[in-house]
Amino acid sequence: LNRSGSQSKQNGMENMTLFEVVKMGKSATQSVVDDWIEAYKHDRDVALLDLINFFIQCSGCKGAVSGEMFRHMQNSEIIRKMTEEFDEDSGDYPLTLSGPQWKKFRISFCDFIAVLVRQCQYSIIYDEYMMDTVISLLTGLSDSQVRAFRHTSTLAAMKLMTALVNVALNLSINMDNTQRQYEAERNKVIAKRANDRLELLLQKRKELQENQDEIENMMNAIFKGVFVHRYRDAIAEIRAICIEEIGVWMKLYSDAFLNDSYLKYVGWTMHDKQGEVRLKCLTALQGLYYNRELSPRLELFTSRFKDRIVSMTLDKEYDVAVQAIKLLTLVLQSSDEVLTAEDCESVYHLVYSAHRPIAVSAGEFLFKKLFSHRGPEEEGLPRRGRQSLNGSLIKTTVFFFLESELHEHGAYLVDSLWECASELLKDWESMISLLLDEPMPGEEALTDRQETALVEIMLCAVRQACECHPPVGRGTGKRVLTAKEKKTQLDDRTRITEMFAVALPLLLAKYCVDIDKVTNLLQIPKYFDLDIYTTGRLEKHLDALLRQIWEVVDKHTDTEVLEACSTTYHYLCNEEFTIFNRVDIARSQLLDELVDKFNRLLEDFLQEGEEPDDDDAYQVLSTLKKISAFHNAHDLSKWDLFTSNYRLLNTGLQNGDMPEQIVIHAMQCTHYIIMWHLAKVSDGGSLKGDMVTLRKQMRAFSLMCQRYLNSINTAVKEQAFTILCDLLLIFSHQIMSSGREQLEPLVYTPDASLQAELLNFILDQVFIDQDDDNNSTDGQPDDEASKIEALHKRRNLLAAYCKLIIYNVVEINTGADIFKQYMRYYNDYGDIIKETMSKTRQIDKIQCAKTLILSLQKLFNEMLSELGFNFDRSSSAFCGIKELARRFSLTFGLDQLKTREAIAMLHKDGIEFAFKEPSPQGEGSPPLNLAFLDILSEFSSKLIRQDKRTVHMYLERFMTFQMALQREDCWLPLISYRNSLQTGGDDDTMSVISGISSRGSTIRSKKSKPAAASKRKLPEGEPFNNVSYCSSSDAVWMNREQNVQTPVMIHSPHLTSTVLRDPKKMRPEDSFTAAYTMPAEQHQPVTQVTWMLTQRQQAEARQQQERVSMHYAKMRNHIRRGSGLMEDDEEPIVEDVMMSSEDRLEDINEGMDFDTMDIDLPASKNRRERTELKPDYFDPSSIMDDSVLNVSMY
Repeated sequence: LNRSGSQSKQNGMENMTLFEVVKMGKSATQSVVDDWIEAYKHDRDVALLDLINFFIQCSGCKGAVSGEMFRHMQNSEIIRKMTEEFDEDSGDYPLTLSGPQWKKFRISFCDFIAVLVRQCQYSIIYDEYMMDTVISLLTGLSDSQVRAFRHTSTLAAMKLMTALVNVALNLSINMDNTQRQYEAERNKVIAKRANDRLELLLQKRKELQENQDEIENMMNAIFKGVFVHRYRDAIAEIRAICIEEIGVWMKLYSDAFLNDSYLKYVGWTMHDKQGEVRLKCLTALQGLYYNRELSPRLELFTSRFKDRIVSMTLDKEYDVAVQAIKLLTLVLQSSDEVLTAEDCESVYHLVYSAHRPIAVSAGEFLFKKLFSHRGPEEEGLPRRGRQSLNGSLIKTTVFFFLESELHEHGAYLVDSLWECASELLKDWESMISLLLDEPMPGEEALTDRQETALVEIMLCAVRQACECHPPVGRGTGKRVLTAKEKKTQLDDRTRITEMFAVALPLLLAKYCVDIDKVTNLLQIPKYFDLDIYTTGRLEKHLDALLRQIWEVVDKHTDTEVLEACSTTYHYLCNEEFTIFNRVDIARSQLLDELVDKFNRLLEDFLQEGEEPDDDDAYQVLSTLKKISAFHNAHDLSKWDLFTSNYRLLNTGLQNGDMPEQIVIHAMQCTHYIIMWHLAKVSDGGSLKGDMVTLRKQMRAFSLMCQRYLNSINTAVKEQAFTILCDLLLIFSHQIMSSGREQLEPLVYTPDASLQAELLNFILDQVFIDQDDDNNSTDGQPDDEASKIEALHKRRNLLAAYCKLIIYNVVEINTGADIFKQYMRYYNDYGDIIKETMSKTRQIDKIQCAKTLILSLQKLFNEMLSELGFNFDRSSSAFCGIKELARRFSLTFGLDQLKTREAIAMLHKDGIEFAFKEPSPQGEGSPPLNLAFLDILSEFSSKLIRQDKRTVHMYLERFMTFQMALQREDCWLPLISYRNSLQTGGDDDTMSVISGISSRGSTIRSKKSKPAAASKRKLPEGEPFNNVSYCSSSDAVWMNREQNVQTPVMIHSPHLTSTVLRDPKKMRPEDSFTAAYTMPAEQHQPVTQVTWMLTQRQQAEARQQQERVSMHYAKMRNHIRRGSGLMEDDEEPIVEDVMMSSEDRLEDINEGMDFDTMDIDLPASKNRRERTELKPDYFDPSSIMDDSVLNVSMY
């Protein structure tokens, strides 16, 4: 297209097409359109051809419409021709391409159409040529089977329709103006009436009417030809375009489009299966409901589709749910009577949603519904205080909070309302007034339950104002505050301190005996600015607060209240502030009194010859609870509490009648004592004898907890177990990390008996059926809540023990008893066990594999003891073990090279176990554990090809010649396992080659093969660069009577040819190294021959002997049976498993010429196929997949 415009020529675009100009986006759309209009006026056919090719090229089609085609072919024929020239190999086209350039192109494409119609609206669009041609073309393209044509033309047609709506709107306004002018002129007296002007106005009105009729015809053609068909297109993006644009039409030209004939399409599409389409429906409706003048026209639509909009607040797409709530908020503003109480309640509960945008939208809805209506009687109320408007609204918030019956989520409610009602929630003065002031005559006072809810809301509002981030479980984390937000935060914190420093002692005095209120009130001081106590001369209020805390400690024994008091003291005892001395003195006095009381009570309690009564036990327990709570946050080392607590625990062991709560809190307190002592020693500020004392105390306390593991009381055993796990983890070898080698004397390694006791506790207390758990606390009924709480406790116990495995505190093989429960208890502990397996594999792949196979062996032995050696392999017990093995196999992942050593060791242990026990039926029968090979075969797919051959060699060491000939059912596990080691070679070869060979390796031509190397064989005597991989105890696979090395796997060589070069001529990079070390056997230090050479020599000799025997057996069978009997199935099949892969490659490549062929084996293909064939359906992400469940999510 030759541009005639001077600007285009100046920009060097005179020979560029419309598509290229719009794509570049360097020139203003206005000038591009002006150039095209000039070209159209000069030669409309040529210009229109450019416009047609513009739409074709915007669809990604490489073809072009010629002038000949334009003149002589119908649109359908042109589209068919363009379809043939479309490059369908790539599914991408301009509208779907990513990147900033193509996003800008889409905007420029839409702008071009809008500007084109706007510039042509006064003449060209009415010439009955340009618009007819364009609309006809777009209609035809929108009906194409090619997605690119359909998508691009639909977008163009919808934007063209929007532009025509603007033109029609302007025409309507001009017609109204002309009509008013005509009426005004005609109403004049005859003497002043201008007939010429009347005729001119009539002519203008007629012309405008004709233009409007033409525009309506165009819009009808686009609506009926494109929209009606494409709003239900198979492609969601196309449907979304249609709905988005019809929303624009109804908003722009409501007189013409805002009626039920058009609204029904939006209503129907709200049921679309794609979230992006439903989202467009809601945003389109928001634009309509936002204008209150349009509300009367939407009444019928609202009544018809209101239920659907309400249900969309629970949409699975969060963005859709947010917009649905916002739409209902607009509906609520337009009319209070539309939404019923049930409709509103379905939105109310969403303020507790974990998804913050949904909760905030629901909070805005709640605020509009409950708080934004003010009656005339509320206008003269005071701004603050009990009688203020906020006081009434705060009561409403409390009532709503209680009615929602989700009292533990007060922080969620406050966060939901914070953006729209922060001024209300920050009115702490009114909240304090509601709690402290007496109600006015005739005013209903708050109940105790309502006061508790108000205190919780008040605390949550204080926290939100000071922390400025959502509560836990809602939001991704803390965000960086702006300068304005930081100033607001500081101002709020100052207000909180000034207000609550005075009011908090009064509130604590009033609610001193109420556990819930006191617990929440005592959390407020941690948000104080403590400097204000000094600068504001509020010391007397600080003294009042400390007195009230002392009184609370004296009156309460509840752990939660005592911990709140301890935390408050901890925050106030900050050496950076001048109030430290005042608070420290009060704390010391309180603790002195508690410790003296405890020692006095303990002497009376432990007096010999007297049995303590319940009152004494209660006094000791309550004092011990208070000391434990304070010891958690404060260092009480100077009071030397270890001796008294240890004495108490020792007496409990000796007598056996100590109340369980006393024992539990004594353990907890002693644990805190040791932790504070360790902290002092770690800081280096202790004396030399302190480390010795700490070591003695820690070991004595650990032994004490170990003895309590045998207690008859479950709660005591659980406490002892938890503390033991913590101590073992803290005082493990990792205590010396980060430059703390001086703590080496404190390292404590559990002996075998302690490890066994810990494991037995887990097996007895954790792996139990839900129905068997009768340990519900306080005699509560075994309801759903107590079951969940008990399960949570058991999960914590299991996690504590698994951490010992992960951090190598206990032997990894102790995890076998844990791993074997993976399938049976997957719903309860599957995630913990799977994560433990993953972590142990990171620590030691080989030891982890040995542990997995050990867990399978344990299950197999348990099954044998239960079912006997003649069990059915189709039994549920055996199938369960086999399925567990498959799950274990999946956890090794797809990278076979990384897990090569571990898988090899796993097969080695499995084979040894299978042949370990002889048959109880005597000679000729399969070994007792032979069926275990059927389980072991689940791991064969994880072996690479070379390793399969070596494992097969290792298997044959345990087999006799008679075993290889057996075909009875009892020998099927051996047959299937051997088969699993002889299949899948191609896939494994591809995996290995792609992982370790160069991608550009070539296969040499047969013509260039050296004559001496007719077969690929390992060069004898070639050394291996071995690397040690296993412990000293497992340095060899076997140490049997044979004087050979243990077979292990080696890395495959780089595949550079079908022929292995002569060893003497090999370059260093063509050699290959072994993956595993083969240390020399201790009894034969002189032997230096590698195991592979010895193994291969023995295998060849053994195979040759088998061939001779087979040949002799065949000859005898042939002579005895004769040649006419068709009984070949009875002939035993012994495969030549020692035939090398190199030999087979040579046979395959015999007749092929590889002079110019490069072989490139992609690694991803086979791995991807394996993941598709064997997805981990046990993984939660796979379980949620639609393809697995065969259930639609919509």
